[in-house]
Amino acid sequence: MTVPAAAHVSAATPASPRALAPVELVVLDIAGTTVRDDGVVERAFERAAVETGVAERMPWAEALDYVRRTMGRSKIDVFTHLASGDIPRAEEATAAFERAYADLIATEGVEPIPGARETLEALRAAGLSVVLTTGFAPATRDAILDGLGWRPLVDAALSPVDVGRGRPAPDLVLTALLRTRASGVASVVVVGDTTSDIASGRAAGAGLVVGVLSGAHGRDALAGAGADAVLDDVSGLPELLGLPAPRGIDA
Repeated sequence: MTVPAAAHVSAATPASPRALAPVELVVLDIAGTTVRDDGVVERAFERAAVETGVAERMPWAEALDYVRRTMGRSKIDVFTHLASGDIPRAEEATAAFERAYADLIATEGVEPIPGARETLEALRAAGLSVVLTTGFAPATRDAILDGLGWRPLVDAALSPVDVGRGRPAPDLVLTALLRTRASGVASVVVVGDTTSDIASGRAAGAGLVVGVLSGAHGRDALAGAGADAVLDDVSGLPELLGLPAPRGIDA
């Protein structure tokens, strides 16, 4: 089943809306888009940097600025930059990051963005395919999904290791399309909180690319990266797509 895209995209749209194909697949980021971050990713990066010394060639403030600017990208790619191309050291730091993140969510728990579960349910109720994507390793990704009980709500969850390249390359989006057998890229909606999410959607040729303000990057950055619309959070997505308001969310 497909649903027509909304007749208009949003007042936040940086350019005139494009004619959109019927929507078949929605690809959503995890941390900052559907799952609350609350600085956990940054703290995990810091723990990994301290443990491995991967960013010792630069002041931590400079390294942290790079981490923030590249939120959404594959963690091994980020650490490879911080390690000046030293792949073994980047792999060591990535493993340390995944351990640190797992420890933090085990201690503090994992919480969805308000309205995220209801939004996933609304998308599925409309007959759409739903795929979650992330720069995390599969073990971390799966711990988040299991902690939230979201596996029944999605058709697939993908990490860079599953597809070849992480964001901003289009591989996560295109693999989601192939896994769900959507008819073409024009039928895909991509949603994320980082400029890397937006760049990945644009590179894939997605019919609609949506930024959300619940995570790493602000409205200007998301619009500048090419977002067709920028929402406060993912709970506004069903309305944007012309679907009924999710249960539990005020219309």
